[in-house]
Amino acid sequence: MSSAPIVHEYGAFFELARQNRVIFYYVGYFSQNIVAAMAEAVKLQLEVSGATGPTRRKLFSSFVEMAQNIIHYSADALTPDRQDDRELRHGSVCISERDGQYLLLCANPIDIEIAEGLRQKLETLRSMTMDEIKQAYKDTLRAEAPEGSKGAGMGFLTMARDASAPLEFDFQPLHGVENTAVFYLKAAI
Repeated sequence: MSSAPIVHEYGAFFELARQNRVIFYYVGYFSQNIVAAMAEAVKLQLEVSGATGPTRRKLFSSFVEMAQNIIHYSADALTPDRQDDRELRHGSVCISERDGQYLLLCANPIDIEIAEGLRQKLETLRSMTMDEIKQAYKDTLRAEAPEGSKGAGMGFLTMARDASAPLEFDFQPLHGVENTAVFYLKAAI
């Protein structure tokens, strides 16, 4: 049996990842245990990549926030909605380096109903100055977690605080799946 089709398919992916200087890429189901294992790999990859200490810290904290958002909010779950612990939810995360800048990207399906709320939060963050983001971060640390939130609302603020440019995002309908969109988020560090 010839392996040419396998080599061709994988070779194209491998070459694309190499050209885009992909440091880390994962697509699949996320859980707390999987994120902990990925975090160790990401730490080592960032050390090897030559990122400075402050850059590694920013990349790592943003990576963790993206992974946590997938665990808490992805619409593609292997666990029942009522189960908050040991959640398994689908998404992807990628870290790449381009021209001395690191890019973190994540994608996951979301219920279309929450897309507008996410859009509003992210547009607000995009319009804020860095000083306003830092102040909002401090204020949120002192505040109670918003009702229905699975965190303290710190994820986007953490990423915006650590990013070198406004967060970028988009929503695309997920073909063949009703009331679901894919949420894309990008942070440049």
